Amino acid sequence: MSDHLTFLLLLWTLGACCERVPAQVEPLPPTRTEALRVGAERTAEYLPLLKDRRVAVVTNATGRIGERHLVDSLLAVGVRIVKVFAPEHGFRGDADAGEHVQDDRDARTGLPLISLYGAHKRPGPKQLRDVDLILFDIQDVGVRFYTYIGTLHHVMVAAADAGLPVVVLDRPDPNGFYVDGPVLDTAYRSFVGMHPVPLVHGMTVGEFARMILGEGWLGIGRTLDLTVVPCTGYDHRMAYAPRVRPSPNLPNPSAILLYPALGLFEGTIVSVGRGTDMPFQCIGHPGCTMGSFRFTPRSMSGAKEPPYKDRECTGLDLREYGTFYSRLEPRLHLSWLIGMYQAAPDKDAFFTPFFDRLAGGPDLRARIRRGESEQQIRDSWGPALEAFRAVRARYLLYPEGR
Repeated sequence: MSDHLTFLLLLWTLGACCERVPAQVEPLPPTRTEALRVGAERTAEYLPLLKDRRVAVVTNATGRIGERHLVDSLLAVGVRIVKVFAPEHGFRGDADAGEHVQDDRDARTGLPLISLYGAHKRPGPKQLRDVDLILFDIQDVGVRFYTYIGTLHHVMVAAADAGLPVVVLDRPDPNGFYVDGPVLDTAYRSFVGMHPVPLVHGMTVGEFARMILGEGWLGIGRTLDLTVVPCTGYDHRMAYAPRVRPSPNLPNPSAILLYPALGLFEGTIVSVGRGTDMPFQCIGHPGCTMGSFRFTPRSMSGAKEPPYKDRECTGLDLREYGTFYSRLEPRLHLSWLIGMYQAAPDKDAFFTPFFDRLAGGPDLRARIRRGESEQQIRDSWGPALEAFRAVRARYLLYPEGR
């Protein structure tokens, strides 16, 4: 490995040790003196809000205080948790993408577990009758089609309708160091794109919650008592690797950094490596002529029926790119998507109907089909991105990245 790559890996490893300067201070010094603490770890800031209240927690496997789950930690200090709402992938975070998660009870605590994925994405009035406050703690990855911000939106709407306060325990955004991609056309709203934001929005969950409320996206007449417990020691320039994988198929920093670009392939004929030990770190399909890397998807936990199961795929191994180069080129890379389309034997079958929902509209697909270059496509995003950055700036809690 070259000295340059070794240095970048060291930066990634040390990223979680970077520390805090207040958000109003302009450029951060290279050395900081206070360790990163996520919102959940700052218990003195929010335990008084939970005192003598019946609390519903919206969380999954990423909701932790150190090595212990948030729910276990709060119960240990006497917080009255009455139920847990779980997003896509479930409370323990092991369900397949898109898999319907059944309501259940947690084996450890006996608490009711209520799924917010599938037919019922929003808590119902009956489910909130015995609740005084909703606590939200989920690790996001800063990408519009990652469904946790959709869950956040629905929880906020339900809380507003029920007159309940919401407390968001913030966590860093691993892709929070840039903003890029097409802004959602609101005619194409879905659970994988509910808000008029770019594909990579560069915001933490807490910042995004502030934007949902501040921009009136909860709907006419809705108000909400929202509290965000921010991280300390975090800024948008940091390299941050979550301690717990955000979902089964984002197992490491490489996959998380590649996810914005490779997630678009979920609306094409191309496999992103689900069913291998390198999901969202390779791309290909049977008979692909772009690249020579070979992989064969198998049924496994988190990918029971992956595309092209038991069939050899040919394509590209992007693991090193994801780990080392994404932060050198902080942008949504389209070259792989354009290249795979151009190499496809049947271009009419390359895109599936799901692609437009992931992309936030039909424009990206149309431009690729017309043969526009990556730079031409990127130039078309400019005005909408500039307008979004101006709105985003009003809701940031941490110093800005690039």
